[in-house]
Amino acid sequence: MSETPPTKSGEPKRDAAPRRRRPELREEKILLSHGSGGKASHSLIESVFADAFSNSLLDALDDAAVFPVDSGRFAFTTDSHVVSPIFFPGGNIGDLAVNGTINDLAVSGATPLCLSAAFVLEEGFPVEQLRTIVESMAAAASDAGVSIVTGDTKVVHSGKADGVFITTAGIGRVDGRVHIAQSAVQPGDKILLTGPIGDHGIAIMLAREELEIESEILSDTTALNGLVEALINAVGGAVHCMKDPTRGGLATSLNEIAQSSQVCIALEEERIPIREGVRGACEILGLDPFTIANEGKLIAAVAPAASEAALRAMRSHPLGAQSQMIGDALAAPPGIVFLNTRIGGSRVMDMLVGDPLPRIC
Repeated sequence: MSETPPTKSGEPKRDAAPRRRRPELREEKILLSHGSGGKASHSLIESVFADAFSNSLLDALDDAAVFPVDSGRFAFTTDSHVVSPIFFPGGNIGDLAVNGTINDLAVSGATPLCLSAAFVLEEGFPVEQLRTIVESMAAAASDAGVSIVTGDTKVVHSGKADGVFITTAGIGRVDGRVHIAQSAVQPGDKILLTGPIGDHGIAIMLAREELEIESEILSDTTALNGLVEALINAVGGAVHCMKDPTRGGLATSLNEIAQSSQVCIALEEERIPIREGVRGACEILGLDPFTIANEGKLIAAVAPAASEAALRAMRSHPLGAQSQMIGDALAAPPGIVFLNTRIGGSRVMDMLVGDPLPRIC
């Protein structure tokens, strides 16, 4: 049965059942698309890892696991970084690794406390490049007010890696005023976005492919913990969910939220900021900007009464100056994301299918 989009007023034309069942892994071998963050990644995670490791903390599949201790709640997260190329306009694998882990803690409502960093180095990798990467990690951690307190280093034979892979993990203390989760979005919540989408993915693509496209697009990699702190200070528990739309972009992240919370998310295309350079590159390359990775943007679902105050708080921070209210959470049809287009129609916005940009982070 096909779904019918909601009207401009936000009321769905008819009820529709959630369209996705639990993903099944049909492939017999791992493909690059299994690392894309889209449908293939979800199939791999839910049919292999989630079943084997199932527990109350993991099953939420949030960006970080939040657990109670005597003095409150803490968040813990881990992430591996295999981006290619390792140096790209606006950053490198080092600051990307630090910022990505900080952001996974921040969107869980946690103040990052400390990080670990583990390196897999390929024999023959230039020491000067490694030094540059490590220095950029130190600078990114310092800027965010976080320390890298432990780590590990391994070296593999030449040809058995791709220069350097970095795995980071982090722990943070969760703000007692909030209870943030993908499953916590409620009908009526407003969906906020902190700025233009697609910068990171297109910067990587243009650097990787050496395409003759004139552009000054830079990766947006940055730490969002200061912006999150400003938002929580402004509206506290009115923030129900936050997410940084990395692999799979805005579309995939919003689908994850909609399916976890069993709400419908209706977006207004004209409110979603996209730089002209990103839009143009996507048109030339045949890519959907809504599925392109970001590394310095934030989605927030906020109670309607606090949404204007939340938007003001986000815009007051340098990283949120271009924030927009881009849509609403509706009661039905559950688990669906709709886009009300610029030309007056509506379409389903699905999560990323396939892998147009492998090894993006």
